[in-house]
Amino acid sequence: MKKISYSQYSMWAQCPHRWKTAYVDGKREFTESIHTLFGTSMHEVIQTFLTVMYNDTVKLAEQLPLEDMLLTRMKRNYKNAMEKNGGVEFCNQEEMAEFYGHGVQILDFIKKKRAQYFSKKGYELIGIEVPLNYDLPNNIKFIGYIDIVIKDTVRDVIKIYDIKTSTMGWNKYMKADKLKSDQLLLYKQFYSKQFNHPLDRIEVEYFIVKRKLYENLDFPQKRVQKFIPANGKPSINQVTKRLSEFMTECFTPEGEYNIEHTYSKVASKKNCKWCDFNQSEFCDAGVK
Repeated sequence: MKKISYSQYSMWAQCPHRWKTAYVDGKREFTESIHTLFGTSMHEVIQTFLTVMYNDTVKLAEQLPLEDMLLTRMKRNYKNAMEKNGGVEFCNQEEMAEFYGHGVQILDFIKKKRAQYFSKKGYELIGIEVPLNYDLPNNIKFIGYIDIVIKDTVRDVIKIYDIKTSTMGWNKYMKADKLKSDQLLLYKQFYSKQFNHPLDRIEVEYFIVKRKLYENLDFPQKRVQKFIPANGKPSINQVTKRLSEFMTECFTPEGEYNIEHTYSKVASKKNCKWCDFNQSEFCDAGVK
């Protein structure tokens, strides 16, 4: 049985050839960076803070040494990534210190403004890193992990959150990027199916933390940005259609990789900037 995820679908939607090289040919390479290291570490600390808040008390959560926890996790995750990369460094101490400093400011903001984003009264924590494991046609399974799932017990509504770390938040173009919104739309759909919860009783939200703020502004800025994408039935139907197109193009009716298909190369600065195979033996269409 082949497994697919939002990451796979997103890669295919941007450049089918990149997906084929990574998954069919198995040429995936080391992709860790200071950005992914920081993002993973921030996820872990925020999730721990919320777990203690909901399962114990707000007071205990606010007493957590979040800054120390972040430093510990950044060091641990750096060490683990280095081991996977054969000991080759992917960031330096100056970058680590800079990103850590940003993280301290974010966590301080979250601790002080927590009530604006997460309330305890009337809510309960369903889970952190909630696994999605849903069987699709043709011997394919959709998998994923939801960062945070909280239940509004008053309205009987499930709230699905995805944490994103960003340099300065999402602008209007990033918010309009359907591929970004597709992640939570897919999670909403498969959570509904897997846990038998009505689709119209599920809400989704991106919880975006910003490393940097704009300078020389006369009004206070927030370190956290909330974004709720359109997630009604029309949007769900659209992403379902796109996922079906991905499965039809990339897999046979028996659920095997479609090795006979010619996968197009979509070269652009946006697509190629973060591609593992750009300017390599695996792709002759990359953009510097």
